[in-house]
Amino acid sequence: MKELHTISQFQVFKNRKTILKNPLPFHRANFEKYGDIFRVKIGFRKAVIFTRDATIIKHILQKQHRKYQKSELQTVDLAKYIGHGILTSNGEHWRVHRRMVQPAFHKKKLQGLLGIMKQAIDAELKRIEPGTSQDVFPLMGDLAFQVVAQALFSRSDIQKDMQRLQDFTERNQKMLIKEMRQPYLKWWFSISGEIKKHLNLAEQGRNILNNIIEERLDSGEDKDDLLDMLLNATYEDGTHMPRRQLIDEVLILFTAGHETTANALSFTLFLLAKHPTIQNKVLKEVENIDLEADDLMQCLSQLTYTKQCIEEALRLYPPAYVIDRTAIADDVVQGQSFPKDTLVLMSIYELHRSSAFWEAPEKFNPDRFDTALKRDYSNYYYPFGAGPRMCVGNNFAMYEMIIAIAQIIKKFQISTDLNTVEVNPLISLKPLAVPLFFEERSIV
Repeated sequence: MKELHTISQFQVFKNRKTILKNPLPFHRANFEKYGDIFRVKIGFRKAVIFTRDATIIKHILQKQHRKYQKSELQTVDLAKYIGHGILTSNGEHWRVHRRMVQPAFHKKKLQGLLGIMKQAIDAELKRIEPGTSQDVFPLMGDLAFQVVAQALFSRSDIQKDMQRLQDFTERNQKMLIKEMRQPYLKWWFSISGEIKKHLNLAEQGRNILNNIIEERLDSGEDKDDLLDMLLNATYEDGTHMPRRQLIDEVLILFTAGHETTANALSFTLFLLAKHPTIQNKVLKEVENIDLEADDLMQCLSQLTYTKQCIEEALRLYPPAYVIDRTAIADDVVQGQSFPKDTLVLMSIYELHRSSAFWEAPEKFNPDRFDTALKRDYSNYYYPFGAGPRMCVGNNFAMYEMIIAIAQIIKKFQISTDLNTVEVNPLISLKPLAVPLFFEERSIV
């Protein structure tokens, strides 16, 4: 068996300020020094294995996924803030509820949501003032927020409540990151009341969602939105989800549904602003497509280059930049032993930037994803995860992003003075700020 290089807890503590702010440079430095897999001590008897090895990642996520499950980082630590929905559960509980949530994202259901997406996007884009510079990250956050609020609740009059919920989840996410990156301070977070304070925020968020659900039930209306689908979903015995489970699923769809999309849109717009030639290729494609047509899904299928730009942005800036798993049985991959209970953190960020798989990996090159080239990236490209636990809303997110990018580029020429965008790795990979200049196109 291979002997892994182990980074001591002292080294982690010595780099604690850097790791707390942004662990990606720490990851990169150790991958470059020790290869595609190494171990990090995080406690007296605890360690975590980091890997960017494509074969190991595919083995864990797909080939032998039954030998691995989501770790306590999600099923305990994250779950205490956002509940035990399909993102934060394992085993039979996950399988049952995944089957109940999945129909909401089937193609036929999504087709009915595309018009809602476009209306919400168009309304948000009216907030962009031509001839001004704006930070697109909060703008895309509001845009994605409106899309998911409309798709979930068919309502635009709950923005104040949703903003409170968004604030609670953001604050809890930052608290969770402190817990994860400073495990030696967990005792202090507990006795100081920090964790209790954030659990109270989580409960306030749940109360907001419960009130929305109560109003829907009292109204007796059938909105045919995602909330209705979840309310009508039944177990095999014909019963419905308990209220707390329903809130868990809604909270996860709301949180994951707008946050990761907002991040990806912001990064994509930054890259297009930095590459005007590529932006012009997108413009030529989108100005020939009528997104006011009845068959919106057919229109979106023609925006192939626009999709390639988004796919390339997701390669460079994957929202799920690290995926965690715990071994539930002894396993061996490529001569490397993974005993039961081993915690593995798989760096998708590093895999997506590996020169072993990508030519000029730091370069923004949407042509990589030209389907005419018939390249197979399935072994080392995981923007939405892989295997049975691939993101349930991946198609929803992609359609939303294509519409948003198409509408923005059709209406505005965008540019930026930024050379690089500073990232903020929380639960998902966020940009810190993305100031872009918007100049209205004369063709509009």
